[in-house]
Amino acid sequence: MDIDIDIDQFVNRYVAVWNETDPVARRNAIAGLWDADGTQVTESARYHGHDALEARITQAHNDLVRDAGFVFRPAGDATGHHDTVTFTTHMVPAAEGNIAWAGRIFLTLGGKGLIRHEYQFTMSTPNQASTRATTEEFLRRLGEGDPDRMAELFAEHVDWQLDWPEDGHPAVPWIRPRYTRADVADHFREIAAFHVPEESAGEVSRVLIDGTEAAVLGDIKQMVKATGRRYVALCALHLTVKDGLITRYAVYEDSLTVAEALADQSVHP
Repeated sequence: MDIDIDIDQFVNRYVAVWNETDPVARRNAIAGLWDADGTQVTESARYHGHDALEARITQAHNDLVRDAGFVFRPAGDATGHHDTVTFTTHMVPAAEGNIAWAGRIFLTLGGKGLIRHEYQFTMSTPNQASTRATTEEFLRRLGEGDPDRMAELFAEHVDWQLDWPEDGHPAVPWIRPRYTRADVADHFREIAAFHVPEESAGEVSRVLIDGTEAAVLGDIKQMVKATGRRYVALCALHLTVKDGLITRYAVYEDSLTVAEALADQSVHP
């Protein structure tokens, strides 16, 4: 069966629905792209019908576009024949930056030119940040001291691990469990609030990469803002990177030295 459509225009409409901010326009766009009985299949799930597709696309939009600041763009490689279309789409930061995710999409269309079946495949691309590139970029942003820029490199939900009691320590409030990208920004913001930025430093002695895993060895050098007390603490990080984002952040540090340096503060910011 031959479907007479403008493939590039169709792909642009498909990609645009993931960026659509208006719920009514998004719902209408879904109805104009997928057959009422259409399905989408990813590596982890299957979605059938307009209601399921709308819930799926709305959730992705809220998490990735509205909250995380990404946009979806076509890669410009759409092709097709008979009743099939295939193309690549990229997820990139709305401002600027590397491709955070790339997907290969394969569609089969029904007689009205609507999607009957869709299959998504996550791709690795040369432009996608590697484990080493993401780790080195994180260390660079850590040195710049901008919490929001650091947090951009983390997944929306983070497996945050540290060797510290869950109820924390009153002198070091930032050493506590974290779960989201917003938590990550708050973590580094709290550290900055207790220290003199101009006196903060540290040294990375080794960065070890094994597939999606990275180990960073070094030390932390800080000056406590309230007392002027300096301290040096050994530190190691274990990062897991997936699709250019840090999904696991495990901290191993000399927390006793940090706690002792902060414990005698009489004034908190």
